[in-house]
Amino acid sequence: MHTVPDQPALSRLFRMQWEEAQGLYVLLYPEGMVKLSRSAAEILKRCDGRRTVPAIVGELEQVFQCAGLRGDVDDFLRVAGERGWIV
Repeated sequence: MHTVPDQPALSRLFRMQWEEAQGLYVLLYPEGMVKLSRSAAEILKRCDGRRTVPAIVGELEQVFQCAGLRGDVDDFLRVAGERGWIV
């Protein structure tokens, strides 16, 4: 099981960008592309290596006017870490 970094950052092997033709954010890497859901993109946009996980959760809860996102964010970050998207 992969642990979630305290201040997650997008791996240098990936570049996140808006893909106008598909109407969604994608992660680009030398061998391909990963299409991101809106929630995945919103979390990854905040993985800049400076924000802590609680800060990311706080911003998302404020932007989307909801509470209790910590578990979902942790689950996503754990999977993103296993896939090498974040460090």
